[in-house]
Amino acid sequence: MAEKDKKKVKTVRVAKKDFYKVEDGKVQRTKPHCPKCGPGVFMGEHNNRTSCGKCGYTEFKKK
Repeated sequence: MAEKDKKKVKTVRVAKKDFYKVEDGKVQRTKPHCPKCGPGVFMGEHNNRTSCGKCGYTEFKKK
C-alpha cells in the first residue's frame, strides 16, 4: 500500500484525574463502571450508548 493511502488514526488521551473527584475527603467516581468487570473498569461514553472496552458490555441510552 502506498504511504498516502494510509489513514491517520486519531487517538484521544484522557487523564486518570478525570475519572475521580474528591469531596469531603471521600473519592467519588465520575464515570460509570462496568457491572460485569467490576468497579475498576470504566465504561466509555458514546452518543447513544456506554460500552466496556474490556468485555464489550453495552448499555444503550434512552432518548
